[in-house]
Amino acid sequence: MPSSIIDPRIFEYIEIVQQFKENHYHIDPPSVPTDEIGRLGTALHELGILLERHRREEEQLDRITQAINAGLLLDDILENVYESFHEVIPYNRIGFSLIEEGQTVRARWAKTDQPEMQLQRDYSAALEGSSLQTIIETGQPRILNNLLQYLEHKPASESTQLVVREGIRSSLTCPLIANGKPVGFIFFSSTRPSAYSHVHIEVFQKIAAQLAIIVEKGQLVSQITERQQAIEQQNEELRNLNDVKDRFLGIAAHDLRNPLSTIQLAADMLTGSPAELTHEEREFLVADIDRQTRHMLVLIEDLLDMSQIETGSLELHLEQLSLKQFLKDAVHRHANLAIPKKTQVHLLQSPDNIICADPLRLRQVIDNLLSNAVKYSQPGSSIDVWAEENENGWKISVQDEGPGIKPEDKERLFQYFGRLSTRSTGGEKSTGLGLAISRRIVEAHQGQVGVDSAPGEGSIFWFTISAALYCE
Repeated sequence: MPSSIIDPRIFEYIEIVQQFKENHYHIDPPSVPTDEIGRLGTALHELGILLERHRREEEQLDRITQAINAGLLLDDILENVYESFHEVIPYNRIGFSLIEEGQTVRARWAKTDQPEMQLQRDYSAALEGSSLQTIIETGQPRILNNLLQYLEHKPASESTQLVVREGIRSSLTCPLIANGKPVGFIFFSSTRPSAYSHVHIEVFQKIAAQLAIIVEKGQLVSQITERQQAIEQQNEELRNLNDVKDRFLGIAAHDLRNPLSTIQLAADMLTGSPAELTHEEREFLVADIDRQTRHMLVLIEDLLDMSQIETGSLELHLEQLSLKQFLKDAVHRHANLAIPKKTQVHLLQSPDNIICADPLRLRQVIDNLLSNAVKYSQPGSSIDVWAEENENGWKISVQDEGPGIKPEDKERLFQYFGRLSTRSTGGEKSTGLGLAISRRIVEAHQGQVGVDSAPGEGSIFWFTISAALYCE
């Protein structure tokens, strides 16, 4: 046929095909008049739209693949999916679930543009006998274009109930199968009914296949990262333990040397020239040996307690005990010990409740608070003890009339070796460990410890005991 009678639209269509070869799909070929050649133009236009859509899909999948190759974690990959797929799939919500041990489907991640998410992370259900099992077995995506109608037929489906409450009305579920092994599901959901009526299943199968590989790699990266973090945490704990060990040895060397030197000197005087000593001098030396020995014993016990706590070997032996009687006994002990300073120790009030606690460990706490109150209070002052119920259990308080605590001292008060700038009023010694050990004992009882104080206004040290503890 002579070129002079060829329809000029043919040349335009040839140019369009050439543009398709060069990946240019935004074309508007002439489709009028609506004859056979015009219909060819319409077909080329539709083909251009399809090719452009396919190109966008490939680009988005490439971006996600690049993301995992860049080392992004699984959550980052899923965020990328949520942000990138709007042009490919209609959705208001994307959910991702993993298959655990081939038996349980657990929600691992989800994101929605709806005000409230009902189906939360960690929601789980058995795979066997569920509709998801059929999806895995067939390897085919499932489209539900009317979730309200589906719920009428499957009223026991809890997951459907939850997403319907979010406002979801249609869903597309894609199985994720990597290297022939099912790894999970990705759920695209829309608030519009029939949002997935005109989708091409093969597109989503391709997307799901890509995502399965990406998700599997993302899981591996996440697991490696989690293990690295766990190792780093263990290393940090080991560094802390090593620091505690060094301080432990430093305290032991320093605080034990002085009393041992004093004991050695007193023993030498008692055994070397006893006849030259008066009765009063001998009594003083013996009393000094007793004081120094007791101080070393307290220090050693504190250091052993600290070692147990920091190595995780502190055990509680819980028993039922009367809170009121427990506090009466503590006040009685320390009232006698406070007699030399003419300090009075009073029990103001206490509920007559039975509590669950380790009596020996709890005695360490109350004895530490009361001995500190006596130690830092002026002679002739008063110390008050009381207990009260609160919503979680009981709160025990010890109030003194001492000098109070400076703000800078509060920060290190319950830390190991946290000696204060305040000095005891009777020259009593301190290991700097008692309050730190008390804090950890209280925390082991699911309680808290604290202080209310200001310089010049005395202090109220308190701790709580949880009512949730159970004694067999």
